[in-house]
Amino acid sequence: MDLCKSTLGIELGSTRIKAVLIDENHLPVASGDFEWENQLEDGIWTYSMDAVHNGVQACYAALRENVRSELGIELETVGAIGVSAMMHGYLPFDKDGNQLAEFRTWRNTITGAAAEELTELFGFNIPQRWSIAHLYQAILNQEKHVGDIDYLTTLAGYLHWKMTGCRVMGIGEASGMFPIDSEALDYDESMVKKFDALVSARGFSWQLRDILPKVLTAGEKAGCLTEEGARFIDPSGTLKAGIPVCPCEGDAGTGMAATNSVRVRTGNVSAGTSDFAMIVTDKNLGVHREIDMVTTPDGLPVAMVHCNNCTSDINAWMGLLEEFADTMGFSVDRSELYVRMFQKALEGDPDCGGLLSFNYFSGEGVTDLDAGRPLFARFPDANFNLANFMRTHILSALATLKIGLDILTQTECVEVDKLYGHGGFFKTPVVGQRMLSAAAGSPVSVMETAGEGGPYGMALLAAYMLNREDGETLPDYLDNKVFADASVNTVMAEESDIAGFNIFLTRYKKALPVERAAVTAI
Repeated sequence: MDLCKSTLGIELGSTRIKAVLIDENHLPVASGDFEWENQLEDGIWTYSMDAVHNGVQACYAALRENVRSELGIELETVGAIGVSAMMHGYLPFDKDGNQLAEFRTWRNTITGAAAEELTELFGFNIPQRWSIAHLYQAILNQEKHVGDIDYLTTLAGYLHWKMTGCRVMGIGEASGMFPIDSEALDYDESMVKKFDALVSARGFSWQLRDILPKVLTAGEKAGCLTEEGARFIDPSGTLKAGIPVCPCEGDAGTGMAATNSVRVRTGNVSAGTSDFAMIVTDKNLGVHREIDMVTTPDGLPVAMVHCNNCTSDINAWMGLLEEFADTMGFSVDRSELYVRMFQKALEGDPDCGGLLSFNYFSGEGVTDLDAGRPLFARFPDANFNLANFMRTHILSALATLKIGLDILTQTECVEVDKLYGHGGFFKTPVVGQRMLSAAAGSPVSVMETAGEGGPYGMALLAAYMLNREDGETLPDYLDNKVFADASVNTVMAEESDIAGFNIFLTRYKKALPVERAAVTAI
């Protein structure tokens, strides 16, 4: 294998940091990962920078060992590299590179006042997790560090900066910091001016463009790996400097690349700790609190339904079932437990038989909740069995997403030709696809490479930068050179599944006051 023709993608997800190396045929040949978890500290969901640094290095060390054992070679270089991470959040630094506040992740719902005011000012929905909402909330809170900000970025932008010394960012990731003008392929200038005017009286030494990363699109070169960057990733000294680096992206952008969902009227759903749907459109939509407008890695408008909560509650219940098995004196393989329980859900009633759950570990913007309490409820005469119990939690993981999807398809009349799924929710064959299909009312496809997820998508974006021909667009590159012969499995829900989900969702929305009461009372 010629490492100079390979590309490497590294992605920092919510629960796992993963690296994927692909060859010149865009096939994964090696990977490494590292598990981690966020912490709730003083009411803020965060990760420490020590955890970031140690996690990246451990992940890369695992990749290097995998390359050595599987390919029999030392990983000294690659043709190109790219890094991605969970979108949004808040990471401010001063002129000396000192971090000014804790990393505030996408999971936080602490910027309600700022998001509401900016949405009205811009006439454009600003979600609570966006970087600009965090910045303006810090201004409203009169946090002292704001005046010292020299650079404001996201986790992906921070890693790119550490690797290259360049304060740049891919347009898809930038669209989770501040609204993007898809014609100019840059931050929306009229909104930049409105924000600067809004805070002008506060006496800051900076204007907004001074502190935001420069916006780049897929295919552009975004610097090279420096000696310091190489040692940051690989303290062993094996990795060489000078490797071209593509624009960093968020997990939304890498998900689009990994599922070939970058053309207009294509879409994908990423489902894991959080879940989100990305539908590529040919225009900006009306202002909906439930819908974010972001972009593809090459700048097309994307309608995004982002939900903070997806599989965490399922994972908690699986842990309880695993503990039960252990108490009864027999052990179960955790992976097999997931498969069997997901398959059991297919035996349940389409509407879950009168069972209901809310999977809210944290707040949820789509349903206007700033905090969450996992909640399970049922009618006294409900059909309370294991199949309905599992189906309830699976539908609950998709219910908030369906609320947003219904706005797109029914209110905005957005059409979707192809919908792809990826992430841990789809590891069990058929089940996740069928339940998502019931939510969306359309077929759902999963690619053979879907298990590699975001880091695979990041490696593809690096390959596009390395190999693209003059004038070759990202959609054409993915269609013709990556996914032309891809193995795809497509599932369409039965009409009874779709009708059952709609009944479940009606109960779910009617019971939202119960969830709000739980947040207040517990």
